[in-house]
Amino acid sequence: MAVDPSLLKCLVCPRHAMRLSEAGSSLCCEAGHQYPVVDDIPVLLDGGPQTLWVAESSLKQAQHRDVDAAGDPYYLDTIGLSEHERDELKERLRKWDGCIDPLVSFLIGATNGIAYKHLIGKLQEYPIPELHLPPANGQVLLDVGCNWGRWCIAAARLGYTPIGIDPSLGAVLAAKRVAAQLGLNVKFVVGDARFLPFRTGSMDVVFSYSVLQHFGKGDASRAIKEVGRVLQANGKSVIQMPTVLGIRCMYHQARRRFREARDFEVRYWSIPALRQVFTKHVGRTTFSVDCFFGIGLQAADLRLMPPSLRVVIRASELLRKTSRVLPWFCYVADSVYVESTRVEATA
Repeated sequence: MAVDPSLLKCLVCPRHAMRLSEAGSSLCCEAGHQYPVVDDIPVLLDGGPQTLWVAESSLKQAQHRDVDAAGDPYYLDTIGLSEHERDELKERLRKWDGCIDPLVSFLIGATNGIAYKHLIGKLQEYPIPELHLPPANGQVLLDVGCNWGRWCIAAARLGYTPIGIDPSLGAVLAAKRVAAQLGLNVKFVVGDARFLPFRTGSMDVVFSYSVLQHFGKGDASRAIKEVGRVLQANGKSVIQMPTVLGIRCMYHQARRRFREARDFEVRYWSIPALRQVFTKHVGRTTFSVDCFFGIGLQAADLRLMPPSLRVVIRASELLRKTSRVLPWFCYVADSVYVESTRVEATA
C-alpha cells in the first residue's frame, strides 16, 4: 500500500472527520476506524445506508480484497452492468490490447447518457469533454462522482490537480488506469458524496456532473453542504443539475406521470430551489446553461455522434450561446451548471 502523500494529507475519516494515517494495508483514524486500500486507492465508505448499491459491493470487496482480486481482479461486481454485458466484458478483458479500457467502453452509456449508447462496447477513443473553467496552475479540483474519470482528465489537461471520488471501486480503478495510460497525474478515492472524506477548506474547486440529480432531495442537500465544507474561502463549486422545465426533462417527467422519483431515477429541480439550497450551503450562486434537448450532450463529442444527434447538439449549442444574452433561458434548459462561490465568513 502506498497512498499518495499529498492525497493522504487532505484525507479525513468520513465518520468523524479525524485525520487518517497508514496502518498496514489500511488507513486508520484516531477513533480506531479502519478503511481498506486497494491498489493504492483508499476505500473510505462507512458501511451505512448508501445512495447506490455499488457502494455496498465496493466496501465488501475491498474488505476481502485478497480473495476477490484473485477471482475478480477488475471488481466487476462493483459496476452496474447487465449479465450479458458482464459476459462480453470478461471476454474483451481477456483479449485487451492495451488501447481503450474495456470497462470504460461498457460504462459509457451509463456515465455519458443515452446519446452514447451506440458506443457501448465500441469505443475507439476516450470521449473527454470540455470543462467550462478557466485554465489553472495546480489548483486542486475535486470531481464528485467521477466514475471512469472523464472530467478529471479534462481538468488535468487544463492545469488542475484533480481528485476523483466515486462509490464504485471498479470504476475508480478503471479511472486510474485511463489516467495512467494518458500520462496524467490524477488521484482517486472511493467514497460517498454525502460524507466527503476531505479536510474542511482543502479544495479550490468542486465539480460534479450527472450525479446529485440521482439523489433524493435530503441526500442532495447533505452532499451540497459537504461541498461547501470542503471548499476553501472563495473556492468555487460547479455542479450540473437537470431542471424541472426543460423540454426533454418535462418529457421524462410526463412518462412517469409526474410521480416522485424512486431509487436511482433523476430528480428535477427548479432554478429557485437550486439557488436556495446552494446559497445556503455553499455561497453566492449563479447559473449557466449546459445543454438543451437532453442531459449530457457534449459539443466536444460531436464527431462521435450519428447525423441526427449532431443536429440536436448543434441546436443545443446555439441555444446555449444565446443564453449568454438571454439569461432567462436557464429556466427552460434541460441541464444547467450551478456555480457557487464559498464566501469567507466575516467576524
